[in-house]
Amino acid sequence: MNTSAAVEMRNIHKRFGSVLANNDVSLDINRGEILALLGENGSGKTTLMNMLAGIYFPDSGTIRVNGEPVVIASPKEAFELGIGMIHQHFKLVDVLSAAENIVLGLEGKLDLKSATKKIREICDAYGFDVNPSQKIYDMSVSQKQTVEIVKVLYRGADILILDEPTAVLTPQETDKLFAVLRNMRDDGKAIVIITHKLNEVQALSDKVAVLRGGRYIGTLITKDTNAQEMTDMMVGRAVSLNIDRPDPVDPQLRLEIRDLTVRNEEGLLKLDHVSFDANSGEILGIAGISGAGQKELLEAIYGLQGTEEGTVIFHDPETNKAIDLKYKTPMQIRQLGVSLSFVPEDRLGMGLVGSMDITDNMMLRSYRSGPHGFLNRKAPKSMARWIIRELEVATPGTSIPVRRLSGGNVQKVLVGREIAQTPKVLMMAYPVRGLDINSSYTIYQLMNLQKEKGVAVIFVGEDLDVLMELCDRILVLCGGKVSGIVDGRKADKQQIGLMMTRVGGEQDGE
Repeated sequence: MNTSAAVEMRNIHKRFGSVLANNDVSLDINRGEILALLGENGSGKTTLMNMLAGIYFPDSGTIRVNGEPVVIASPKEAFELGIGMIHQHFKLVDVLSAAENIVLGLEGKLDLKSATKKIREICDAYGFDVNPSQKIYDMSVSQKQTVEIVKVLYRGADILILDEPTAVLTPQETDKLFAVLRNMRDDGKAIVIITHKLNEVQALSDKVAVLRGGRYIGTLITKDTNAQEMTDMMVGRAVSLNIDRPDPVDPQLRLEIRDLTVRNEEGLLKLDHVSFDANSGEILGIAGISGAGQKELLEAIYGLQGTEEGTVIFHDPETNKAIDLKYKTPMQIRQLGVSLSFVPEDRLGMGLVGSMDITDNMMLRSYRSGPHGFLNRKAPKSMARWIIRELEVATPGTSIPVRRLSGGNVQKVLVGREIAQTPKVLMMAYPVRGLDINSSYTIYQLMNLQKEKGVAVIFVGEDLDVLMELCDRILVLCGGKVSGIVDGRKADKQQIGLMMTRVGGEQDGE
């Protein structure tokens, strides 16, 4: 197989203000290989690839494509060199068909018939499953991603960069994508994937390049390395990759959800008679494809989302009373003495106020407790310092506005504040999204500490491997319905994947 260099990047520097995103990075990308690009948040992975894709321009350094020195000043110039990047957030027009999106913006006379023929040829060559006439708004997430990949191939790309390509895919969809990428590699294309899922790196890639703190650390042959070595290179020191799962001790019923039904503002059914129990001293995982009702479920329990039917009952261990939370606001729930903590998916939209500093964001939870209307800043400031120290938040101090922190550090502040409330029920939506491996494992251990303290933890996650390692039970949502609840210790990844796409997980024809 031809593995000659398709791209040679040498001594690349890129600075944003005072932040040096890439510091003297040199990297080769070969034809006939799949290269995984690894690094912690802020290590410079996406910045480096954005320069190759023409989105950013390097401050210094050289890029060669097919042995020739090039200047890439725009995505159009990148395409002309055969470079295409598939981003995490798709750039498609919903009301257009797949074929129309694929040819959108190309020069010359539009001939949709010949374009459709060429699209089918590309799909047949690599194993894509695309209906050129299907509208984007009718497609699943994986179908939209396929359209994005076909779009760059249609434009002649033979150097492809995929940023977190499996973030919202089921295991079955991931397997299909990997098969296609292997076909493209075997056809001599150069492929780069940016990902944080080490099991997928090991399953798919031929080589692994590691960045740390904006610098190139080294390249490994995938078959000759392991997850521990890759992680240690990313972090710069030994990191434990063990996710503990202590057995629940004396689990007691905390939340009793029955027939919970929710419609959104447009009247669309988002939760359809959802029923389950959450127990003290256990972690209940929630799995499902994006938009399956996870957001509405947690918000309905917390009092942020109106409900159409059903009950939400909190069983208070202090009074042994069953407290009905339906139709209650978060403030009313607190006034009832019910201790719920919630880490929402939208950190700065719902969880924190970006213009306020870390201490003031702590006070959002405690400002009513000051005597005679005076605000008590001592306890919130102490809490802010504890969070910065324990979760290793990268910040000059407690007085920095949270919007000036990186996404991962914002998440640490939010998770730390909610855990510090000593809740009886802790609900977390994608708490490690945007966090590097080291910080993610810190959050997993914090969840286990809450579990050991008798807290009922509800954890919405997108990485099935983590859900299966960490959770005692996993509730699977499909289209707003409970597809099933499985034992985390006995869960089968493929079966959960089926349950995410079909209620009950039945195979077609069964």
